Amino acid sequence: MPARRATRKDRSIAIVGAAESDELGLVPNKSSLQHHAEAAYNALDDAGLSKKDVDGLFTAGFSTLVAGEYLGIQPTFTDSTSVGGSSFVIHVAHAIAAIQAGYCEVALVTHGQAGRSRRAPAPPDQNLPNQEYEVPFGIIGPPVSYSLACTRYMHQYGEERTRQGMAEVAVATRKWALKNPKAFMKDPMTFDDYHSSRWVSWPFHLPDCCLVTDAGAAVVVTTAERAAACRKKPVWVLGAGESHDHSQISTMPDLTITPAAVSGRRALDRAGLTHKDINHVMIYDSFTYTVLVTLESLGFCGRGEAPDFVKGQRTAPGGAFPLNTSGGGLSYTHPGMYGIFLLVEAVRQLRGEAGDRQVPGIKTSLVNGTGGSLSSTGTVVLAVE
Repeated sequence: MPARRATRKDRSIAIVGAAESDELGLVPNKSSLQHHAEAAYNALDDAGLSKKDVDGLFTAGFSTLVAGEYLGIQPTFTDSTSVGGSSFVIHVAHAIAAIQAGYCEVALVTHGQAGRSRRAPAPPDQNLPNQEYEVPFGIIGPPVSYSLACTRYMHQYGEERTRQGMAEVAVATRKWALKNPKAFMKDPMTFDDYHSSRWVSWPFHLPDCCLVTDAGAAVVVTTAERAAACRKKPVWVLGAGESHDHSQISTMPDLTITPAAVSGRRALDRAGLTHKDINHVMIYDSFTYTVLVTLESLGFCGRGEAPDFVKGQRTAPGGAFPLNTSGGGLSYTHPGMYGIFLLVEAVRQLRGEAGDRQVPGIKTSLVNGTGGSLSSTGTVVLAVE
């Protein structure tokens, strides 16, 4: 995608800080809250700010009550919106609204999870609909839910071409991860490696499924006036959108389209941009299928066209469509809810701070998070001058 200058004149809200926790991957000696705190401190330091500057606090998973107490922050605006991995992308939109309404000026969006090293999770509420209507029939956990959706896609658009599209995504994403020193996966992967890997839940091989790691990340959102005094150049938030249309996978209106069809369109419209203006894309890759269906839902290609869209390693380093340049949830990190890490990579790419994986000359990035069982989406369009 050739670099094109963003056309919208509104530069009122910016991301001024972005960072991960100190250690990612397998970190058995640190709690989820420690990852929260490290990420928050690092993002604020990246912006040249401190926790004393924060008056808006946004978290998911942990309530802002818990995170605020641990961090020593007493906000004047608080938001614990929690709709899965899309939450943090949606938090950026909520931060815009809060800042523009005058409720806060410096918003900290932070997350941390000891996803790989955590103790046994709390048992689910047996009265929830999925516990009554899905679990007894074997729909247990994300791999099963997402494989159900993917199977429908294969039925409609062809098993072989869908499988190859998934392989393209997995192999390309691993290539990006090999350029990221923080990535969990360090070994190259060929197409033969992909196709010969073990099954998890048909039609998913192991490389079709996201990692489970320990990690945290955070971003800082503020006004143009405050951004001018921050340490690094601002990354402007030009447009944002959010939507969700179901909770249980069995009630998803259409297994081959996600709410990104709504949130993506709104984000681009509010930014005053089109798909041709976007130089870089970060899509939540909980599974390879998530990438294919999201590309279509966002409108980068037509329905059923994603396997051809990613063909020939188009999304890999050196390809025409730079996608998930950190290595993604498939090969970089994924502690449970991943959307915040999409934002961190987009900011780094736009600032020119991505090292060996830097995409040259980019001015815009579209970030889309997905949560639940393909249930919720948040989309933001980011740009630099």
